[in-house]
Amino acid sequence: MWPRQSRHIGPDHCRRAVPGGRVVRRPSVPAALALGVLLLVPSCGWGGTADGDEGRLPAAPTGVTAAAGSATSVHVMWNAVSSDGLGGYEVYRDATRVREVPGSTHMVDVTRLRPSTTYVFTVRARDTEGRLGPPSRAVRARTPATVAADTSAPSRPGRARGRAAGSRAVQLSWAASTDDGGVASYDVHQGDTKIHSVRGTQTATVVTGLRPGTRYTFTVRARDTADNVSAPSAAVRVTTAPGPGDGRDTAPTGFRATTRRADGAYHIDLSWVPPQVDGVITEYQVQLDGRPATSLVFGGTAPRDRAEYSFYIGQEAGVSHRVRIRPRLPDGTWGGFSAERTVTTGGGS
Repeated sequence: MWPRQSRHIGPDHCRRAVPGGRVVRRPSVPAALALGVLLLVPSCGWGGTADGDEGRLPAAPTGVTAAAGSATSVHVMWNAVSSDGLGGYEVYRDATRVREVPGSTHMVDVTRLRPSTTYVFTVRARDTEGRLGPPSRAVRARTPATVAADTSAPSRPGRARGRAAGSRAVQLSWAASTDDGGVASYDVHQGDTKIHSVRGTQTATVVTGLRPGTRYTFTVRARDTADNVSAPSAAVRVTTAPGPGDGRDTAPTGFRATTRRADGAYHIDLSWVPPQVDGVITEYQVQLDGRPATSLVFGGTAPRDRAEYSFYIGQEAGVSHRVRIRPRLPDGTWGGFSAERTVTTGGGS
């Protein structure tokens, strides 16, 4: 799937992404300046006000997901909005505002719902002046049926394990719990605080947004459709790596880069496998020859298996470039860079 829109950095060229990944560009300097052809002129008029400019509303949250936590609750999650003036988020069930959370939070449990019912959720960001940005795309979740007179909690999750994934993330896994009515979800706790929920079919997750060189304690609890909660798993204690780290477990894998010639010019085609993290990754940054060249945002449903992107590089053959890519994680931080690839125009690789 191709990204629906792109954001670009720099002073030399204007370009925009169109469906199918083809890039339309308007050069203002010789196309032989290979790096320049990737950069966007601020005065092109295709974008809005720069991020952080006074008067700009927060963007619509991306990567919104909703999953039933029980017969009467749904866990809603979204990617953090990058904004200096972010005040918080509002979560809507259909047209009704049901929860408000601070800007540091990007997940919430919506409770007091009806069993066997489909609900539609959207999220809006609010700035510090109380102004609301546009709504996110709508997502649906259906609560399961409740089990009559179910007062038995699921069994305790077993074999809980964890390991550091660089300096800002931890990978957790556990053995599935059992329950007479089925496990609806698992709640992940950091210390005494619930920080996330995953579906009852999922027995692993990645917790992001952590601090480098810090010791954390996590436990996992199983929840059934009647909201009965198990005893906590054994505590998992993990210390994140010191320093900024390379974020290896939050980096795209299977990264490929090739060149091709089309319409008298050369293009670089990229493909990669998104990292497996909680939430949906919708934004990536492409680095060319050691410098940020462009960021791209996937509209609609972002790819979870293999993603692809193509961009114009110039008209001169025999020019070599180094390229790599990194994701913006659901918590708003940057993940690790992929492996770096070298391509040469006219060389086919």
